[in-house]
Amino acid sequence: MKIVKIIALILLVAFVGIQFVPAELNQSDVVPKTDFLLVNNPPENISTLLQESCYDCHSNNTSYPWYNKMQPVAWFLEGHIKEGKAELNFSEWDSLSNRRKASKLRSIIKQIESNKMPLESYKSIHKEAEFSEEEKTTIIQWITLLDDSL
Repeated sequence: MKIVKIIALILLVAFVGIQFVPAELNQSDVVPKTDFLLVNNPPENISTLLQESCYDCHSNNTSYPWYNKMQPVAWFLEGHIKEGKAELNFSEWDSLSNRRKASKLRSIIKQIESNKMPLESYKSIHKEAEFSEEEKTTIIQWITLLDDSL
């Protein structure tokens, strides 16, 4: 029984200790001129859908939940954000070539159609991020038009 108490104490000290190791936050007060929403000026409903469902992981400005203050949760979230931004960063949209933009737009459509994006883990906590069938259709139609214009 004594060994269990020692292990529990070590784990508690480790947990408290990691709270002092900060995570790198993905936040910016500046919306760059290369941002997808500024460059493409989508209708309000499309803009809202993208901001609620995509921008936390795919832009330079994440709106963090309260539980991001706890480690190792913050590290886990930052890993997802870095991975998402590596794949697509809406804040740097206009720095891409037209060919790359077209490829990204087609990828967005496939991800939405196959329900791969937003991630299930994100939708389980952010209910507003889940697309209804009507919203899916609307956003896919708009992205298709955007793709055709490139």
